Parts: sequence; structure tokens; C-alpha cells
Amino acid sequence: MPTGRPSTLQDPAEIRTYKGQDRALRADRLGTAGLLLSVLAASAPLMVVAGVMPTTFGVMGIVGQPLLFVILGAVLALFSVGYAEMSRHVHNAGAFYAYIARGLGPTAGAGASLVALVAYSAMQVGVFGILGFEISGLFATYLDTEVSWWIPALLAVAVTGALGWLKIDLNAKVLGVLLLVECVLVVVFDIAAIAKPAAEGLSLHAFNPETLGGAGFGTALCFCIAAFVGFEQSPVYAEETSKPHIVVSRVMFLAVGFAALFFAVSAWALTVAAGPSEVVRTSAEAGPTLLFQLTESRLGTTFTDVLHVLFVTGMFAAMLSFHNVVARYAFAMGREGLLPATFGRTNAGTGAPATGSLLQTGVAALVVIAFALTDDKPAGDPTTPVLHLFTWMGSVGALGVTLLMAAASFAVIAFFVRRGTAGAQIWRLVAAGTSGLALLAIAVYTVKDFGVLVGAEKGSALTWVLPGIIGAAVVTGLVYGALLRRSRPEVHARIGLGNEAFRLDQAAEGTPSD
Repeated sequence: MPTGRPSTLQDPAEIRTYKGQDRALRADRLGTAGLLLSVLAASAPLMVVAGVMPTTFGVMGIVGQPLLFVILGAVLALFSVGYAEMSRHVHNAGAFYAYIARGLGPTAGAGASLVALVAYSAMQVGVFGILGFEISGLFATYLDTEVSWWIPALLAVAVTGALGWLKIDLNAKVLGVLLLVECVLVVVFDIAAIAKPAAEGLSLHAFNPETLGGAGFGTALCFCIAAFVGFEQSPVYAEETSKPHIVVSRVMFLAVGFAALFFAVSAWALTVAAGPSEVVRTSAEAGPTLLFQLTESRLGTTFTDVLHVLFVTGMFAAMLSFHNVVARYAFAMGREGLLPATFGRTNAGTGAPATGSLLQTGVAALVVIAFALTDDKPAGDPTTPVLHLFTWMGSVGALGVTLLMAAASFAVIAFFVRRGTAGAQIWRLVAAGTSGLALLAIAVYTVKDFGVLVGAEKGSALTWVLPGIIGAAVVTGLVYGALLRRSRPEVHARIGLGNEAFRLDQAAEGTPSD
């Protein structure tokens, strides 16, 4: 650890009242169940089954999607070994960038902080596209009324922003109820698909490694990793949990295990219901309506109608979860001087990171408006809200999170080597190194195959502009960190410290720390 970077936390109450300002998030709001529901809500199981899986089958041509979830589950379980151990030593709402700063240095942490803001923001904003499209479809189907997708999308931006001001435990309850109901409905579909398979029967062909071939393999890896996103958010809430050294790591492993099993089985159920030889063609034709077509023929209209409604609420749960995470990253960055100090203050009434919530609400509104202004398609056309906003932004975000996980894996190794405890942690460090290399490989494949996702011809600007958003965030963050090191070393020294930075404030002012 660099000289002058403190290693012990101050009393939270003292931190909270420093200079009369809220400097910490409210503690003891979440237990294991509340945190698990919050992070799983980000993956939005029904949105993955209805939105991500048909895209991976139809656009990327990967029949072996169920096997992909098994492979990625194993990689992310290895990642969680080191990440969970790190969470026992560092409690910071800046999670990824805090870990990277502690292991690879404050400059690397500054780069990671900007990548995290961009990646999670992109994933949240992307969901507004498919949400708006689905709601406009519900209006057309049940009310015989045409509503442009961007109108419900902007309304969702406003509602999500308002809820971002509320207590995190209240949000956890909302997310939890929505999550449980949609999971039950997906399981009902899985059972129905197995009970009434297509002509090919209960085929396990989708688990054959040969089915992973295809031009879109790399992008499929990235897109499927996006389905897991949420488990790694557990440390973001560490300051708000009871017994974070136990709860955070426990939730990570539970979330990874649940997601891998749930998505592998559900993706297989889709291949069984449509037929392994037909699932790519059927998915390409049906898009996000694939699941609903399959449930209509097996479970009837009423079940399908309920599924449509839960599809919307599930997406809303994901948006709220991502919103909370972005707000907390902004809070952590404001507290440490990477963003203006106003972002490092909490709402006096609820303890929520209010300014960060406003920031994400504004960004989401601007992006949705920008896509709406460029949409020249008729109402009901999914091109702009689904194929562009949802797919593009979701993939950009997934690429950013993949790179953050890879960097965090190597940061874990560096952290324990610096502490002189590498020997005692050797098996965890081997797991971290293995997962880091695998995640880097996935990121490389993703960039290589990005053109498949956007349907662009070779040489199209989109093949480098979209992944270039993450590249620009990396470079900008690293340059900013280097500039801070030269011009504001006291701010540079705070990066990744969280509440521990409070002691630096006291030291600078000559205030006794006890």
C-alpha cells in the first residue's frame, strides 16, 4: 500500500457528521436475502429469457447457448473466489474501481471508475429501449392505441429517478417481489417446454461443444455475461449491509450459482420448445416475441398476457437495480474527489446517494431522447428501441463490465502480494489469475466480433465506435488519474479509500483522529 494511505476505518457516525455533512451510506439496511434479491434483479431473469436469449440464438447463430451459461458460470465462480476475499478487506461503494485502486494503484482505479460509470449507465439506458417497445406493444394489443416507444421509456426514466431517492431497503422489497414472480413464471414455461417438446424431442444437442461455432461466438460470450451482471454488484452495497465481510461474499456465490443454473436450463428449454435445428431461424424471425409465441401454444393466452406484464416489471426491476449501482459509484467517486464533492453527499432523509441518482436520470433521459430523434421507423418497429438502443448499449456495458472483472482479478493478486499474504491465499490467487485470463480472452473475442452484433459489413465504423466507447473511458480515466497524481496528489491518494479518506481530511486540517 502506498505511504500515507490509511488502513483502518473511522467510526461511521463520526464520518457521517463530519462538517455537518453526510459522508457515508446508511449501514445495516440489507441482510443476505435483501442483498441477494437486489443484485439478482439486475439480471432480470425474464428479460434475459425473452430478450437476450432470442438475440443470441437469432442474431449470433449460437445454438449452444445453454452450454455457454455453464462455461461462463464456471469462469465467474472462479472470479468470485478472489473477488469475495477482497470484499472482506475493502468495503467501498466504488467496488470495482476501489479494488483495482487498492491492488493496481490509484491511477488504475481512476480509469476503472470511469469505465464502471459508463458501463453500468449504458446497460441501464439500454433497458429503457426494450421496455418502451414492449409497453407500446401492450398498448397496441390491448388498447388498440399506438404509442411511440420513447414515451413510456421517458416516463420510466422519471419513475426510476424518483425511486432512486428512496431508502435502499424499500427498493430491495420492490425488486424482490418482482424477481420472485417472474422466476416462477419462467420455471412454469421450462416445465411446459419439457412436457411438450418440438418434433426433435428432449434433445441435449444444445450442450454439444460443436454448437458453439459461429461468427458471433465472441459477441455471444459478451451478451451472455450481461445476463450474469448483478452478482458483482454485491460489494457496492457493502457499506449498507449487516456483517459485510460475511454477507457480501455469500451473496456473490449464491447469485452466480443461481444464474448459471437458471439460465442454462431456460435456454435449453427454448431449444427444446422450438427444436435445436429450428431455434436459430425461429428466433431470428420472432425476436423478443419468441418466448410469448411458445407459451401461447403451451400455456394459453392468459398465462402469456401475465408474462407480458411481468416482462415489463422485470425490466423495470433491472433498471432500478442498475440505477442504484450507478448512483453509488457516483457517490463513491464524489466522496474521493474523482467527481465534484456534491456527488459524495447522501440524502439527509433517506441516506440514498441523491445527486448520483439525479446524474443517472439526466444521462438516461438524454440518451433516450437522442435515439428517439433519430428513429424514422413506424410505430411498432423494433429496430431503434431493441436492435439499436437495447442491443448496442447492453453490449457496450457488458464489454466494460468484463474488462472491469478482468482487471479486478489481477488487482486481487497484487493486493495480497503487497500485503505479504500471497502464500496464505495461493489457491484464491490462482483462481483469480485463471478467471482474469479467461475474461480478457472473452473481451478480445467480443471486440473482434462486434460487427456481427450490429449487422455491419466489414469496415463499418460501428464495429469500432461502439467498443471504442469503453476504450475511450479507459484512456480518459487513466489520463485523469495521472493528472491528479501530478496536480492534486492528495486527491490521488484518496482513490479507493472510501470512508478511510476521512482520516486524510482530518490530517490535512490538523484535527485529532481520536
